[in-house]
Parts: sequence; C-alpha cells; structure tokens
Amino acid sequence: MDLDLQAVGRRTAPRRFEYDWRDCALYALSVGATEDELDLLWEQLGPKVLPTFVVVPTLDAVAEAFGSVGGNVAALVHGQQRVEVEGPLPPEGVLETVAWVEGVYDKEKGALMVVASESARPGGAVLARTWWQLYFRGQGGWGGPRGPEAPANLPPEGEAPAFEATHATFRTQALLYRLNGDLNPIHASPEIAKFVGFERPILHGLCVFGHAARAAIAWGAGGDPTRLRAFEARFAKVTYPGDELRLEGWRAGADLLVRVGVPARGVQVLTHGRAEFR
Repeated sequence: MDLDLQAVGRRTAPRRFEYDWRDCALYALSVGATEDELDLLWEQLGPKVLPTFVVVPTLDAVAEAFGSVGGNVAALVHGQQRVEVEGPLPPEGVLETVAWVEGVYDKEKGALMVVASESARPGGAVLARTWWQLYFRGQGGWGGPRGPEAPANLPPEGEAPAFEATHATFRTQALLYRLNGDLNPIHASPEIAKFVGFERPILHGLCVFGHAARAAIAWGAGGDPTRLRAFEARFAKVTYPGDELRLEGWRAGADLLVRVGVPARGVQVLTHGRAEFR
C-alpha cells in the first residue's frame, strides 16, 4: 500500500471558487435540464441552482485532499457520492471550500478513501457539504479497519417503483459536462478510454448523479430544487454518452429511493440512491 495515512484528517487551505448564473446554467444543461426547466437555465428566473452543483466548486479542494494521501490514480474508481445543502444555493458569488480525508479503510481487494468537504461564503456559515468515496483497486490487505457500513438505500424487494422517467443522453454530453471542471481524459480521449478498458469515452458518474437528482426533485419536490436537502448514490456501472437512462423512484417516508439503469445494455448504473427533502 502506498497511501500516507498520516495525512488523514489534514484540512486543505480554503480553495476559492467565483461563479455566476452562467456556471449554474451550464451545470444544469450538462446534467440534462430541458426547456421545461427554465428556472434552472434562464437568468430572468434566478436561476435556481441544483443542489448537486456543489460538486463543482469542491473539485480542486477534494483533489488536493486525496492527493495528499497518495495512491495510484490509475487504479482509482469513484464509488459513491453524497451532497448536503443548508438552504438554497445562490446563483452567483464566491465559495471557499476546505476538504480533508475523513478515513481510509481496508476492503482487502482495495482501499476505500472517504473525502469530505465544506463550502461557505468567505467568513460565513457552511452552505454545503460533500462526501466522496474513492476506491483504489489493488491497494488493500494491510490489516486496517474496514470502515462503517453504508446505508442500504435499496428499494423494497418486489415493489414496483412509484415514479419512472426516461432521460436521453447525447454523444457529446461528457464533453459538455467536463466544462464544469472535471477534466479526466477518460471522458474525452478514445485512446485513453480504450487503454483503461472502456469501449470509448465514458460519461461522468457525477453527470448521471445530476440526472438522478433532477428526477428526484421532479418527483418529490414538485420540481423545486430548493426543497432538496441531500442526495446520495453509488456508481455501479459505467454509462456511455448516448445511453438512454431509465430512472426509478420509490417512496421511503418523506424521502425517495432512486435507481438508474440503461435498459439497452441491461445494467443498473446508479444504485443505492436516496433523496432527502426539507
């Protein structure tokens, strides 16, 4: 194992992110927002900001945090994501994000790193928090703690979904989503994607995450993104730009459980999803 466990818990310096409504609208477009969601896209209506947008201003701080612990980036898989927001996100301003590695856990065949972040306006209270579960293949087996069990967030066995929707993706969607700042070349370069074992460039898991959050907001909040308090999900399989997504939702008290599949390939690409509302 080549992970520096002494760096666990060490906070980054605040990373500054200045943005305006264009960044919020670009993010919404990149996760599939349509003309029926103009409140996410048109500055004359705010615009309202999808809560999952908070992954964008955290990218640099999160990369710095997990980079301080090390690990073979070529063996890195983004396993799971959670975001929480304290209230409606402003469509413009400055956010400062601090991130740290919360824990590194031995999963025998690999190491699971949990990176946490907090984002706030300069000198203000925390507006958003994120947790990133990053799995390093082949770097387990050192006898460390296995870590806490993740919430199941599984739909009731045999129960039909209460909500269903189909979202189209398009062949250039990864090239659009990467303009948010997630520049991993496996989403753009056919040669690099094939080198690491994919048919062609793959769609960002966080893009599918955004699609799922949009569906949950439509189903559980009447289309009002300000009512979504938290969203989490696990990345189960890769999605390719151009895949048609089948989104399903089940009621779980005041929350919704969410799953996303690609029927044409017979796979579930996002599982263990849960939307929490205020």
